[in-house]
Amino acid sequence: MAEVTAALIRELRDASGAGMMDCKKALIEADGDMDGAVDWLRKKGLAAAAKKSGRVAAEGLVGVATGPQIAAMVEVNSETDFVARNENFQNFVSEVAGLALSVGENVEAIRAAQYPGTQHTVAEELTRLIATIGENMTIRRARVFTVASGTVATYMHSAVKPGLGKIGVLVAIESTSELDALTTLGRQIGMHVAAARPDALDVDAVDPSALVRERAVLTEQAQASGKPPAVIEKMVEGRIRKFYEEVVLLEQVWVHDGESRVRVVVQKAGAALKGFARFQLGEGIEKESSDFAAEVAAAAGLPKA
Repeated sequence: MAEVTAALIRELRDASGAGMMDCKKALIEADGDMDGAVDWLRKKGLAAAAKKSGRVAAEGLVGVATGPQIAAMVEVNSETDFVARNENFQNFVSEVAGLALSVGENVEAIRAAQYPGTQHTVAEELTRLIATIGENMTIRRARVFTVASGTVATYMHSAVKPGLGKIGVLVAIESTSELDALTTLGRQIGMHVAAARPDALDVDAVDPSALVRERAVLTEQAQASGKPPAVIEKMVEGRIRKFYEEVVLLEQVWVHDGESRVRVVVQKAGAALKGFARFQLGEGIEKESSDFAAEVAAAAGLPKA
């Protein structure tokens, strides 16, 4: 029997896109023959995943998982919304979110972790799922929060089942207040974050480059008024405060009453917000536009209309 080396396994993995353990098994079955191993993977439906890896995956699900004073959130993408209703895909997203509680938010570490109930990795399980369902899928991102005291609350908008949906939010709150009341507050803040889309927790956390750009635009607008420099400066500072009210969570108007500031609501509860994260499915992913008529014309060799 030919020796199955690590280099040979890597070569087959690069060629097929299949998981490491599947490549090893294929090479053993094929007695070290690369072509035979590729054929073995194709027969098992595992090599097909490689052909799907270039497709845009902007659908899928956001998943959350919780533990004592910790919560995790992941986004797993697929090509179509149809897959989000697939029970196997839903179970995979839930398992990955649960793994992130112990593994952390590094996606590569999650992919390398052992998939629950198996002897293979998360990445290899994903390859199997791609081959089974027939669509490209990716673990896009993850976020984990922990607190010393208090809770990390979760909120899921457009949930398809508990802990799975289209918009997920984590809210880390530290406090010695009663846990049920704190969890309720955290969920309310989560709903606020889902609706108001803040960019930063507090003023100090605002992206400096974004602030510079905003100040430049506001200054140019104010200068167009023709007012004296001292007045222009006051105008700009006033508009910067308005900018903070739009992008900073603690400075935003509480969506639940339309008048309080979030920071006041949190202070009254005797709590401190330590962080938040908002995942909206597919945000920032450039989706391919499909022109059906052009596709038909191209397939038939016809000129464009």
